[in-house]
Amino acid sequence: MSGITRRSFTVGAAALGVTTFNIGRARAAEFSYKFANNLALSHPLNKRAAEAAAKIKEETGGRFELQIFPSSQLGSDTDTLGQIRSGAVDFFTLSGLILSTFVPAASINGVGFAFKDYDTVWKAMDGKLGDFIRAEIAKSRTIFAFDKQWDNGFRQTTTSTKPITSPADLANLKIRVPPAPLWTSMFKAFGSAPATINFNEVYSALQSKVVDAQENPLAIIETAKLYEVQGYCSMTNHMWDGFHFLANRASWEALPKDIQAVVSKHINAAAIAERADVADLTKGLQETLASKGMKFNTVDQAPFRDKLKAAGFYTEWKGKYGDAAWAVLEGAVGSLG
Repeated sequence: MSGITRRSFTVGAAALGVTTFNIGRARAAEFSYKFANNLALSHPLNKRAAEAAAKIKEETGGRFELQIFPSSQLGSDTDTLGQIRSGAVDFFTLSGLILSTFVPAASINGVGFAFKDYDTVWKAMDGKLGDFIRAEIAKSRTIFAFDKQWDNGFRQTTTSTKPITSPADLANLKIRVPPAPLWTSMFKAFGSAPATINFNEVYSALQSKVVDAQENPLAIIETAKLYEVQGYCSMTNHMWDGFHFLANRASWEALPKDIQAVVSKHINAAAIAERADVADLTKGLQETLASKGMKFNTVDQAPFRDKLKAAGFYTEWKGKYGDAAWAVLEGAVGSLG
């Protein structure tokens, strides 16, 4: 495990009567932990994570170093989820919708058309709904989630063939979705042909016409340059998605309490700052993407929600999550009927 090796060395050196203070400062941090994510360096998450890493290193006197591996450098989302569970990676930011392949309740915030705006999102995710999800993640015993969730944004639908103006436009559409059941279920309810593809393969899948469409927040559409292979962007706002900052439990428990406190403080503060960054970025992104050739349209969400109700989508997922979990969700967003 990456965080323990250096500590084992310093303890062994101390037992031999060697002064370890200068060795640690000259060679390496006492704890050097890996943080993996699937986003470009230009995304606000990586910018704020880098700031947090610098503050943590300074406040711990160089004892803790956070090494950032962006852009799926350590593997796909599913690969890295396995690595954080095993301890090969110490920290990982992951959508709850993908985490749901391991912790089913983690996807509940992504139920289609549940959130109407950001005020509703943050009241829920910093409140009872977020507490419920984090408790479910903690039950895994191998990982846990930090208190503050990072923003990924409301998800929009892009295509290479046509704008999405009504539920009928989704029928038979070959659309990429992340490897999580909630996405597949929702688009099947619309009559689409969803294909599960990891994010690091999305651009090539669109370019080669394996799929004709995908869905992501504007910030990712821009930073991943998806506008180069997609001509239309329909502002469906069909899901809100965020990133849990996950830790391998054994790696975390190997840290002294004082270092844990410093890391938690700066990671959670960075999450709050990243939320504001994404909000500011999103304001100008529609204009930016339009200047790069994307054609935008807005949609009336009511027919889409009605289609999901008629298809039994909400009833199906209430059954899967359970009455108690569904009650927490509806307590935050209102009745989904």
